[in-house]
Amino acid sequence: MILAQFIDTFINTVGDVIPIVTIIFGFQFAVLKRPVANLPKVVLGFLYVILGLSLFLLGLEMALFPLGETMAEQLTAPDFIEQVRLTTEHVLSWVDYYWVYLFAFCIGFSTTVAEPSLIAVAIKANQVSGGSIRVNGLRVAVALGVAFGISLGSYRIVVGDPIHYYIIAGYIVVVIQTFFAPKLIIPLAYDSGGVTTSTVTVPLVAALGLGLASTVPGRNPMIDGFGLIAFASLFPMISVMGYAQITQWLNSRPQRKDNENAL
Repeated sequence: MILAQFIDTFINTVGDVIPIVTIIFGFQFAVLKRPVANLPKVVLGFLYVILGLSLFLLGLEMALFPLGETMAEQLTAPDFIEQVRLTTEHVLSWVDYYWVYLFAFCIGFSTTVAEPSLIAVAIKANQVSGGSIRVNGLRVAVALGVAFGISLGSYRIVVGDPIHYYIIAGYIVVVIQTFFAPKLIIPLAYDSGGVTTSTVTVPLVAALGLGLASTVPGRNPMIDGFGLIAFASLFPMISVMGYAQITQWLNSRPQRKDNENAL
């Protein structure tokens, strides 16, 4: 059973990687007309990529996805909410879903830190910037943005507010930050919003949104269940630019003190 599932996943992964390989080698031989340097290592690297992706996807399908969906269903179940609720009124209040907000924050942070795409971007940003952008610093900043965004998105589902109010307000903050954030970090911050919506984060976040909208009275899973991914894409831009602004301010403080002492 597991072997058959792995073979099926492996074949699908090969089909996904073949177009990439065709384009790269096609341009290398047909357009650039140059041989590939270290061809055996490159071929071996592609095999590692295919094998790693297959095992990674199989592991997600067997362990992480079912666990995340089960946790979302259990945390949003009406009987559980009744047991842990903080209010005593007949109608549930938004504060009664505090465990959902905490779970959304934790799952958003943990899945984002584990995102392979974010790790790759953080490593490249560290190399290109000469070490000025730290790998772990960028990962934590992005993960905090996703965690806060998913928690806020869960709150929106509970209270039933229109999603466009939150998204418009968030992008207004992004535009304002763009004028004040260090120029070095702005393109990276914008890219950080895209790398968060990848293999690990999306299924778990979508399951949480749909489960929450299905159990909260008066919510439509189609209208209210989706949209958490938008929060996961928006708030990392805010957190990364905020991280750069705070770092810039902290670094400028010793320089200001030196200037004041010189005067």
